[in-house]
Amino acid sequence: MVKNLDPGRLKSVVDWSLADLEAVRLLLRGESVIDWHRLNFDNEEDVESFLAANELSLDDARDRARMERVKQEAVDFLRKHFEFPIPKPVEKLPIEKLMLLASGKGHRQLCACSILKCMHIIHHLEGRELLYMLPLSDQEVFQLVEEKIYRVVGGMLAAGMPITEFVGGRKNKYSLYTKLLSKSETIAAQIYDKLRFRIVAREKEDVFPILHYLTRKLFPFNYVVPGESTNTIFHLKSYCEQNPQLRALVHDPNANEEESDAFTPSLNTFSASNFRVIHFVVDLPVRVPKAVLDAAPRNAQTLGPVIFVLTEFQVIDRANEQANELGDASHDRYKERQRQAVMTRLKLGLRGVERAERAEKAREAKEARERGERPSSPGPAPVSRRGAGTDPPSKGRG
Repeated sequence: MVKNLDPGRLKSVVDWSLADLEAVRLLLRGESVIDWHRLNFDNEEDVESFLAANELSLDDARDRARMERVKQEAVDFLRKHFEFPIPKPVEKLPIEKLMLLASGKGHRQLCACSILKCMHIIHHLEGRELLYMLPLSDQEVFQLVEEKIYRVVGGMLAAGMPITEFVGGRKNKYSLYTKLLSKSETIAAQIYDKLRFRIVAREKEDVFPILHYLTRKLFPFNYVVPGESTNTIFHLKSYCEQNPQLRALVHDPNANEEESDAFTPSLNTFSASNFRVIHFVVDLPVRVPKAVLDAAPRNAQTLGPVIFVLTEFQVIDRANEQANELGDASHDRYKERQRQAVMTRLKLGLRGVERAERAEKAREAKEARERGERPSSPGPAPVSRRGAGTDPPSKGRG
């Protein structure tokens, strides 16, 4: 593992850079770095922190050699298949200089970004290939993930960071059975929350700094799974406009995207319309112990030391967590809706489930009108959303 045992501190939003905001925004929206047109790192310290989150170190000669090999493969791919005009001086840059060039301007900046996007894909694919070649069971892999997460979040708790509750666990087989029976896509590989972790922040204002910390210390923003994020807590543009530092960053001409006030809604049909949460899935990089790598087949040695494991995270503040346990948003109501859907599907098929869902939405809209409320609308869903969402968090869930 890349060692960094000092937990440090939460970085207040008043001290954020554009790179900090964009990492959190990508997480909240569930977008892809492949669609970015630039990085926004200010210095080599930012680059080192980003690489450490990827479980890679500039001080490790083997890591440098791997990054150089992946970079050269990316360059060769771009030249051979797209006749991409990459200047030799760009090709020869070490990784930290390449990332800083990708944060600049001009044709060379475009070349640097294109190389890094290809490196992202190559490294990810090889890490996934390595996972299937290792002499490890799923349970042993899960243990490696849990050790990493408990080390980082445990450090946050020990440092007195504003977290009131941290819960982690593996989805049991009966929950997996129910979830797959309730989904139209009954493929186990599409279940993203076999490993899931929930962090409850003290106040809503603590959520952004906690999310930023996680992208620096636990997982890199580039491996947040696109299309699998939910944000029903923050109207991002309005929230940023209320803070002078964030307001300036929102209007920075170097930003990759314009801010939006729309929520990133869940596609989970069993979640209540008033359910509030930040949920995202990360293909978490984990550095494999040397003893395990040594026991792997010889051809695994070229794939590097990092594997990727899909892991779900939920972050919420204490007030929203308490509100979620009232009425339709509660975990008990959620599980009952899911249970009824499974029973209906087993008896009547998917069409019966869809009819029941339409009836439930009509009931909720009618009750809202009777209370004099407008039916809640979380805003338009992103085009690339996939999957059927995830369970809402509740106290003590394993």
